[in-house]
Amino acid sequence: MSTSTTRPPSRRTTASRGPASRRDPRRPGESRRVPVQQRPTLPRYWFAERLLAVLSGHRPVHWMLNHTLGEAYDQLSLLAPRTPLSGRGTRPVIRDCGEHRPEDGVIEAFARIAAGGRLRAMAFRLEQGTDLRWKCTAIEVGTPA
Repeated sequence: MSTSTTRPPSRRTTASRGPASRRDPRRPGESRRVPVQQRPTLPRYWFAERLLAVLSGHRPVHWMLNHTLGEAYDQLSLLAPRTPLSGRGTRPVIRDCGEHRPEDGVIEAFARIAAGGRLRAMAFRLEQGTDLRWKCTAIEVGTPA
């Protein structure tokens, strides 16, 4: 003897549900993202962020191997172990970044860096190669005041 169990029909049917009400006033397909003010993607900002990551100890030196030339990599490898731009318990941030272009294909840039309540300075030189890629050719970090 077998007993079969049947379920009673559901009280909610698809016809009684209807579409969900929309609370968003925008039309479908419109961007729902709020535009964020982003720092320009200029070479000086790009390099300043990456150099800061290495000089604050958040990235290894070899992370910049393909973006530096000759002595700049040597300078970076000498500076990085001392983590000259590290903050005391806080991650350093770039406050300002400027540049001077002494000739075509050359940028001499500086960055003001806030680190642990102090303001530090970093200067670097970028040169554009024949492949139009920018490479860092010199790095200097200001001594703490």
